[in-house]
Amino acid sequence: MSKTLVLAEKPSVAKDLARVLGATQKQKAYFEGKNYIVTWALGHLMTLKLPEDIDKDWQKWDMATLPMIPKEIGIKPLPKTTHQLKAIKELVQRKDVKDIVIATDAGREGELVARWILAFAKCQKPMYRLWISSQTDKAIKQGFAALKPANEYDALYQSAIARAKADWLVGLNVTRALTVKYEDNLSAGRVQTPTLALVREQEKKIETFVPKTYFVVNVQYKQLKAMFQKQFDTREEAERFMETVKKGVVLEVKEKTHVEKAPLPYDLTELQKEANQRYQFSAKKTLSIVQSLYETHKIVTYPRTDSKYLTTDMQATMKERLQAIAKYDERAKEYIKLGGKVIQTAVFQNDKVSDHHALIPTEQMPNLSKLSSDENKIYRFIVERFLGLFAPHHQVKSVSIKVQFNDKQECVFKENSVLVQGWKEQEVSRVSVDVKQGDILYVQTNCEKKVTTPPSALSEGTLLGAMEKHSLGTPATRAEIIEKLIKSDLMERQAVTLRVTPKGKQLLQLVNPSLVTPTLTEQWEKSLEKIAHGKERSDSFLKDIEKSTRHLVEEIKGSEVAYKDFTITSKKCPECQSLLRERNGKDGKRYVCTNAECSYQRRKDPKVSNHRCPQCHKKMEIIDGKNGAFFKCKFCSITEKLENKSQRQQKLSKHEEKRLLQKINAKQETVESPFAVLKQLANDKVE
Repeated sequence: MSKTLVLAEKPSVAKDLARVLGATQKQKAYFEGKNYIVTWALGHLMTLKLPEDIDKDWQKWDMATLPMIPKEIGIKPLPKTTHQLKAIKELVQRKDVKDIVIATDAGREGELVARWILAFAKCQKPMYRLWISSQTDKAIKQGFAALKPANEYDALYQSAIARAKADWLVGLNVTRALTVKYEDNLSAGRVQTPTLALVREQEKKIETFVPKTYFVVNVQYKQLKAMFQKQFDTREEAERFMETVKKGVVLEVKEKTHVEKAPLPYDLTELQKEANQRYQFSAKKTLSIVQSLYETHKIVTYPRTDSKYLTTDMQATMKERLQAIAKYDERAKEYIKLGGKVIQTAVFQNDKVSDHHALIPTEQMPNLSKLSSDENKIYRFIVERFLGLFAPHHQVKSVSIKVQFNDKQECVFKENSVLVQGWKEQEVSRVSVDVKQGDILYVQTNCEKKVTTPPSALSEGTLLGAMEKHSLGTPATRAEIIEKLIKSDLMERQAVTLRVTPKGKQLLQLVNPSLVTPTLTEQWEKSLEKIAHGKERSDSFLKDIEKSTRHLVEEIKGSEVAYKDFTITSKKCPECQSLLRERNGKDGKRYVCTNAECSYQRRKDPKVSNHRCPQCHKKMEIIDGKNGAFFKCKFCSITEKLENKSQRQQKLSKHEEKRLLQKINAKQETVESPFAVLKQLANDKVE
């Protein structure tokens, strides 16, 4: 019997598809049933070839070989996932497999993942596309009932491969040109460089800021408070003005009821911004936590989403999701009693869901004992936003009182009172001041000194917002871009804000101005969108990219901008006497020899071990001495010999020691003590 092979993007998605399709036999790399075989990728299994894979002359980083413009870049397997790639190829070539269904993520990158895998597998069989925005059983069944030929998505694939090739051409060529010319590791690209520039632009605003002192006049009537908009250069001017505003007449009283709807569920970027603002989590940390909630605990939906909306077919799942979180939040029980009706109905819009819908809880009940403190914080965010969909709107009564004074100066008193608490956690209050048009108000005034404040430095949260505004990266890649800038020594974290390093400042002066602004990326995204809809050809887009690449490289070659390597220290290499360069390593900062032919390197700061000082019991440092490494306590200056690996293996570990003691104690308990025997005899005698 012939079968259909279904290719999902992740094992978890494949498992859901297999269950719905009746493919219940679990194999190492796939599920199999009567009519379907369901397998999976592990994200990308293929990648574009590196320059050295294409041309031997490109193995050496040399300015003479730039720009590198290959006729065809080509693709190659990623080394760590070849086992799954080979398994998929074998399934594609099985004689009983009649056709293929592409069931990877519904979007540009999902299309690229599948097409590259099937190209490697040399697939010649009919291919179809499953295009769904949610993983409910109903959505999966409807999707398989409405499969479309894969060639209808060829334009989307062309858009994806055009983006990948464009990043290859610009990123690799510019990075090599800068690195070779200035003899330092300088990385640049169409996304990371303008991202760095956003942080630097904010820094410039702070550096050029000049504080200004000014005075304002505050006015009060009973508990109503306001401030005149007029600002004064001196206290004397403000005090003279105060003399003219002792008594005023009410010109008008306006009442208005404001209805505030609950915010929509999170997309990934907003969740990262919120977590950074509330808990100072990095974008990478938040992504890692929410990925764990999705993959390990299975209590939230797919996290790497850019949408805050849900598909209409998800309405039927809302009550079940409420039931799943009923023990986590009492409000869910109240909404279930009311029928689980969604008040914020605007959340259901199919046309605003691209690759994935908003981030919400799944129908699976959370096991709170298995959630870490950080996981619980992020899960709480997601649940709060989800519950807001069922809560009444927040209603506020706003009273605006306009008052005019003798010199025609006006001020406006405002007071808000909450009529309906709704989704916001606020106490209900009432307006307490009763005034009407024409009333005379005798007010109190005071002068207040103020100083203008500089703009705030960008945090990861505010940077993510700026990246989103300028279409820099995607929700899935923005955290990675920030981390790459930090690892490249171009940017660094400073408490809760970000700062461009001296190396990063220089890079922004060295690269072409078109790479510094977000304009290039915005233009690319517009072209890629046109390619995806068949309104522009990918080959003409790539020709423009090749032209831009040549221009960028030639400009770097001809640049006369001086470069100073701020990472070079005054310390000398003990082996060749060359200066040492400071680098970021996996386990902290390291000193690396600047001599390309010398391999000397060492840690900048001593490594802190788990070995405790025998005197103060604090952790000891590992020092690299002339005669080998040794332990040293920086508090007591006590040193101890660092045993080699074979000596450490001969010693019992703490766990081994504990197990041995338990064994000995168990044996001792089986031997009855003389005291216990005498006690038992005494008891028998009493009886």
